[in-house]
Amino acid sequence: MAGQSLVRIPCVYMRGGTSKGLIIDEKHLPKDTETRDKVILKIYGSPNPLQIDGIGGGSPTTSKLALIRKSEQENVDIIYTFGQVSVTKEVIDYTPTCGNMAAAVGLYAVEEGFCKITEPYTVVRIFNTNTNKIIEVEVPVKNGEIVYEGDFSISGVLGVASKISVNFLDSGGAITGKVLPTGDVKDKIRLSSGKEIEVSVVDSANTLIFVKADQMGIEGTEVGKDFNKKDLLDVLEEIRVKIGKQIGLIDPDDNPSPFTHALPKICVIAKRKSYVSSEKQIISANDIHIIGRYIAMGTLHPAFAVSGAIALATASQIPGTVVHDILSGHKGPVKIGHPTGIIEVEAIVIGENGEYRVKRAAIGRTARRIMEGYSVVPIALFNGEA
Repeated sequence: MAGQSLVRIPCVYMRGGTSKGLIIDEKHLPKDTETRDKVILKIYGSPNPLQIDGIGGGSPTTSKLALIRKSEQENVDIIYTFGQVSVTKEVIDYTPTCGNMAAAVGLYAVEEGFCKITEPYTVVRIFNTNTNKIIEVEVPVKNGEIVYEGDFSISGVLGVASKISVNFLDSGGAITGKVLPTGDVKDKIRLSSGKEIEVSVVDSANTLIFVKADQMGIEGTEVGKDFNKKDLLDVLEEIRVKIGKQIGLIDPDDNPSPFTHALPKICVIAKRKSYVSSEKQIISANDIHIIGRYIAMGTLHPAFAVSGAIALATASQIPGTVVHDILSGHKGPVKIGHPTGIIEVEAIVIGENGEYRVKRAAIGRTARRIMEGYSVVPIALFNGEA
């Protein structure tokens, strides 16, 4: 039991998709945002590469945060703010969103009674403050109880469970206000080396820069250390920063890093071909439509972010983008080959007079409550005295 010099903060540790982190009701945290973030960093053990003094797992995908509160609006069940807790910096980035953690928030909302249970699915309406958009999460229910067991699996997570559908409504322009933030389907970026690179920038759920693998001098099938080479990552970061400044996500006078400025994100894409995953499984070209390598916090994502997949599916339906160049003629859901397997996503995009609107984008996930209880922090830190 915590002593008088400690504060116990109720929280739930959950996995959503290929991410995991804490879900904390805002009412249990300090109201001052600076003090609140210091408390959260202490809980996660940041900044430290191993996060040895906290619950973080030493990687961006295991250092996710969902701050929630009950909604007072009739058509919204729960309000969700995503935070990317930095592993090595004293920073929490609230700019991007996370679809994986949205799946966890949806399950949490049903478990905690934030919404009325209905069968066969309870649809949880989540207001995401990062994007000011609604996310609908469908949680399977039978005989008044949540269905946890099922036959649905996702790459990067062992075993099977029930399928939780995550639906992004009107996800276009979530960050910048425009599906095409630069106003063009393609842009050319001149690097400091003098080389010119062609990219497409699409904002749907998150803001993504897409660049073809051959422009980077790679196959696109690389995983692990074969991808995480300094020269390649440095070029991708240069592209990311140049575009970020162009579209206003990075201030021209800033000296950004992947830890201080999470957006825009960047993704390397390639035509489908067979490759060996990071888990030593053969990913057949016949099972995918495109290859994607998503960068998170300056390094290769072990799988593929849900919001990134939404942006890719959106780009696939906009003629002229580098994604559409690869997927031209493809209709229906898109299967993306990533480092640990395959992620399937779909989007409905409506184009009128050169403008685009994303009516709906959806993806299947699994989620699980791992642990529940309290995180303990010094009372002086909680009171803003440390």
